[in-house]
Amino acid sequence: MAFTRYLTLTLTTIFALTAQLAIAGPKSVILIIGDGFDDQHVTMGRNYLKGQSGKLLLDNMPVRAAVQVETVDADGNRLYVADSANTATSIATGTITQIGRIGVDAEDRDQETVLESAAKAGLRTGLVTTASITDATPAAFAAHVTVRSCEDPVSVFGTEKYGMQLPGCPQDAKINGGLGSIAEQLAEGPVDVALGGGLQHFVIADEQGTSALDRAKDRGTYVALTNDELLGYRGGDAPLLGLFDESTLEVRWQGTDGRVAEPVKRSFLNYIHRYLGSATPPDIMRCEANPEYGDTPSLKWMSEVAITKLSKDNPNGFFLMIESASIDKKSHDRDSCGSIGEIEQLEEALAVSLEYAKTNPNTLIIVTADHAHAAQIVPEPSLYRNAPVPIYSPGRIARIETREGHVMRVNYATNNMNSEEHTGAHVPLYGNDSAKSVIAPFMTQRDLYHAMMNYLELSK
Repeated sequence: MAFTRYLTLTLTTIFALTAQLAIAGPKSVILIIGDGFDDQHVTMGRNYLKGQSGKLLLDNMPVRAAVQVETVDADGNRLYVADSANTATSIATGTITQIGRIGVDAEDRDQETVLESAAKAGLRTGLVTTASITDATPAAFAAHVTVRSCEDPVSVFGTEKYGMQLPGCPQDAKINGGLGSIAEQLAEGPVDVALGGGLQHFVIADEQGTSALDRAKDRGTYVALTNDELLGYRGGDAPLLGLFDESTLEVRWQGTDGRVAEPVKRSFLNYIHRYLGSATPPDIMRCEANPEYGDTPSLKWMSEVAITKLSKDNPNGFFLMIESASIDKKSHDRDSCGSIGEIEQLEEALAVSLEYAKTNPNTLIIVTADHAHAAQIVPEPSLYRNAPVPIYSPGRIARIETREGHVMRVNYATNNMNSEEHTGAHVPLYGNDSAKSVIAPFMTQRDLYHAMMNYLELSK
């Protein structure tokens, strides 16, 4: 009698576990990267979108960790501030590398990425970004070049960007026996879905008159250049390539009349001596719709399309990287409202991902950043406002009226040029329930690679 009861309970347990595994389905990873999305930006987004006492969707995720960024220079010396290329490469490959490197280690040796390992194992793969899909973060998961600016068959031999002459990587050019530029590698690589900007890099032809877009079409890729063309995609096994802007997609928001952070207005006497005269902060601005945004596909929409494409009739699972890129790009521009609008887009993409995971519990969702950035929330007004001398923030200031009706002051002061720089703090990480098995409270970006590989059971 006891044995019969024991056997019945054991079989019941086995059947329950079997049913649970069947419902769970194959394992998948959705990695969401907010470029430059450090704790300052998280707080900026929360203050504006939800209020100081409110919660972002991120704040409800059950796993929270801190992630250390690691970088070296050409001589192997440690650098304490990174760029998107080397940090995305660390997340994608588990190696420390130099600034500007894409999918290669510090000695310029190709490193297999988590996306490539997933594809080899039969999983579907995808990249979604509000930047060009040839930009550093998405490129690091599916391409291998010495310099991040080698985005097309011309720039692989050198180009000018940000007002500077950038070196090429001629050894990577197809004509020299290499894998080709980033656009060419993405067009021919194991990426089932790639959605973002970057059309300009796909239409540039090589010495034989062939562009990356030609190469994509030659393999049967469905190419969408507009929202309507994306809506016309009917699925199937053909890869999907969406290129919705020449370069980076337009952002959703801007400051009042396109304003960004501005310097304080100092009186003539204050220039003579810092204790004399006056210093007046910029006028308060509000975040408003960017008129250039138009019919730009949202990160939410692109994420929905990608998840549907990757998950439909798929017994093997998938790997998807989603990037909210212009948190970083607008921080470079000292454009707080542009960054906040992009944080809202990240939240929407996360909502889509979490909704999918509700019915597909074997889905690991990680939200993190590649590096920290320049924006810093400072007192409004200054704590020292009653001092008998002019007090002002160095650098440039954005005074933003939040939805709560109060003013948030954001300071940018990393340099005196027209583009702010990254900063060197560790970055946050958020995870869903599935992250509990692979995420520790403190990790390096290399550890994130191993966490994803372990979760997908791809570790070598």
